[in-house]
Amino acid sequence: MAGNFDLNQPLVGAGLESPADEEGVHVSFNQLIAEQCQAGERLDGFELQQLDEESRDYVAELGSGFESSGRGLYDIESDDDGRQTDPLVSVPWSSATMKILSSMPSRTIGRSRGAILSQYYNKTLQLRRRSQSRPSIRDFSHSSRPSIRGYGMEVDVIDGPQSEMEKSERLVNNLQNLSMGDRMKMLRGMPLSVVEKKELRRKTLQRDKPLTSSSKIPCCSQLKYYIIIAVRHSWYSWLSFLHSLQLWQFLLKRVGGRFGTGVLSYFLFLKTLLFFNVFLFLVTFLFLVLPQAMHPPELPEERRNFTGLDLISGAGHFTDTLMYYGYYSNFTLRRSCAGQHNTSASSAPDCLSKRLSYNMSLAYFFTIGMSFFITCIILVYSMSKSFGRSFRIDKSYSILAMKVFSSWDFKVIKKSSVELMSENNCTQLKEILAEVVQKKEKTGPCQALWRLMVHGLAWAICIGATAGCVISVYFFSEFMHKDLQRTARLANTNPLLKEASLLALPALVSLLNLLLPGLFNLAAWMEEYHSPSVRTYVALGRNLMLKVSVLAVLCYHWLGRVAAKPSDINLVCWETFVGQELYRFLIMDFIFTLLNTLFGELLWRLFSQRVLGRGRKPAFDIARNVLDLIYAQTLAWIGVLFSPLLPAVQILKLLLLFYVKVSSVMMNCQAPRKPYRVSQMTTIFITLLCFPSFLGASVCVTYTMWSIPPSTSCGPFRHLGTMFQAGKRWVQELEKNNPDLSVVAKVHAYLVENPFFLFVGAGIFLIVIYFYSQVVDGQRKVIALLQEHIEKEGVDKKYLITQLQSVHERKKGISRRLRSQDSGC
Repeated sequence: MAGNFDLNQPLVGAGLESPADEEGVHVSFNQLIAEQCQAGERLDGFELQQLDEESRDYVAELGSGFESSGRGLYDIESDDDGRQTDPLVSVPWSSATMKILSSMPSRTIGRSRGAILSQYYNKTLQLRRRSQSRPSIRDFSHSSRPSIRGYGMEVDVIDGPQSEMEKSERLVNNLQNLSMGDRMKMLRGMPLSVVEKKELRRKTLQRDKPLTSSSKIPCCSQLKYYIIIAVRHSWYSWLSFLHSLQLWQFLLKRVGGRFGTGVLSYFLFLKTLLFFNVFLFLVTFLFLVLPQAMHPPELPEERRNFTGLDLISGAGHFTDTLMYYGYYSNFTLRRSCAGQHNTSASSAPDCLSKRLSYNMSLAYFFTIGMSFFITCIILVYSMSKSFGRSFRIDKSYSILAMKVFSSWDFKVIKKSSVELMSENNCTQLKEILAEVVQKKEKTGPCQALWRLMVHGLAWAICIGATAGCVISVYFFSEFMHKDLQRTARLANTNPLLKEASLLALPALVSLLNLLLPGLFNLAAWMEEYHSPSVRTYVALGRNLMLKVSVLAVLCYHWLGRVAAKPSDINLVCWETFVGQELYRFLIMDFIFTLLNTLFGELLWRLFSQRVLGRGRKPAFDIARNVLDLIYAQTLAWIGVLFSPLLPAVQILKLLLLFYVKVSSVMMNCQAPRKPYRVSQMTTIFITLLCFPSFLGASVCVTYTMWSIPPSTSCGPFRHLGTMFQAGKRWVQELEKNNPDLSVVAKVHAYLVENPFFLFVGAGIFLIVIYFYSQVVDGQRKVIALLQEHIEKEGVDKKYLITQLQSVHERKKGISRRLRSQDSGC
């Protein structure tokens, strides 16, 4: 046995032994073959004869099924003409082999209806015995009384019409005595045609009618049935109503049906970002904006009038509003006993117990902190759930079979819905078929070296262009900062001109974000990727490199220059200025996105069709548009600390962007030339949103709250060294007023003040994600081994059939020799 042990065998690694390595298995196969041949001789009394031409055709047709099911798994021989033939069908099968094959369970479906009816009669009888109490035997008719034969499996014998009708009647009687749920479950599991199942169901219901007539059912039972039906109908109607309330359901189906899952993933990701911003807006509105709006602070008398430029710059009239950090007070908002508003900290002792207070600085600190913490939990949960959905082990063949046989919803009867579902299924089938037929190209060493050089050149161009953009943004931001210092020293400056000059940096960054992806697409065209999904992933990586680099330079500009020395540019409230900068970047990014949609898609389609005379339309750039969404969402997460209403601006932007993009895609874009299925693209989008985007925004916000001193004349933290001291001071006052709550102070000191626990929590999240991915990877390996085991079982079946045929050939040779000897004698 040691000589036969091979570590390269795939089944050995799975802990399974291959039957091809055990001689005892071959002996048992030979014994089984001999027993089947002897049984066939005893039952039918026929001798082994050579098949005629008609049976040969049938055998060849039957063998083609084995050939197609095992294609790619078994060795295929070639004849002299170069045609491929299966060794199993190279010679005609004997009648004994045919009889054994016809008795196999996989060959009985649809051919022996009597055996199937008898088998399911026994199942229904056993099910009825388990689910009901045993009634008296007199209650049964003679045809449905249990028999000893009900406990065994009937062999596949040829039944006459009379016997088949009797079995059908007995099965109908047993189905009639089952509950409706068990009856439908049993009918669904029968290996019969749909017509035969409908006939059995019709016969069962016909016999149920006289038993379930309204005259024999009590009034209470009828009322109970009516109530159950009404409640069930109401529940289904409510579920249908909730399903119809899903946002953009019909539009998403149209996009997915026409352009495939790749373009659809962009709009689903936009919908996900919309829900994140709605959550963030609700939290900040309820705990920050609404309390401050109910207790407005005193505003300066000199306020600028509203101008159209304020909508783009975010300054001017919007400066002293709920939009920005500087408007919020640092007092404890109170409601006195007489119902008058008071924002002072002093109060009369007789009314202290009846007063409602709201610490604005504490609410600001904990609202921002808890909103980020809950967002982190939702992101990690969404990412883990998306991992489980996208990294499934289903092979393309199995997914194709499911789509072909079980993807149609027969409840859809509306014409437009039927056409939409048909288009959607057709697109998904194209994507799956493209994945099935794709082949890995075999390249030689020279060609591989050439492709490696091309990829290296393309990446060098992209990295160089990104570095040039980052350097230009850095020096231009430094120039703008020096310009602000110069204008701050001037006495007479036009405020409108100053606001307009502040739009230069956002315009430059948005312009670079618009032009550089075109260069990346040119580099990808030079690389000639054969797989559209690989090309999309490479474009995602390059665009991500650009966005992250630019955001890093901008964060340094805001927190390292503006916040470090706000007096150099004559800023009273640097938090408000940073909030206005983030607002300008969001608005400018939206404007350039609209320009890209207009010039990059609409005008290019018109130019291509009317000037160049081409029927092709531009393809939708998934990587660029997705990274634009992640870039804007990062700005919104950073800016929520400096502008609590910035998520509302992001919500309006996403709503408008969705309808603009849907209209542009339907009018100006076309489906990809090579359909491809992107089962893992949504997971990649969520992962990029979590780690580079949300993690970077969290680091910036945490650094601002823990390290940078706030402004001394505005905002809820104006008299504190850092924003973080608001929570620390509240805990100290709580411990001073109530010594029994000293545990809260200790918990705050260990969990909040100590950054070690923050890193531990982040590490736990990362470990959970890692273990979840490892579990999915283990499931993938186990399923792959099980699929390989199924394939090996198919090999075993073909080996058994081959051995049956060889036994027949040996017996036929022996019989010929005996006949020749007898004739010679």
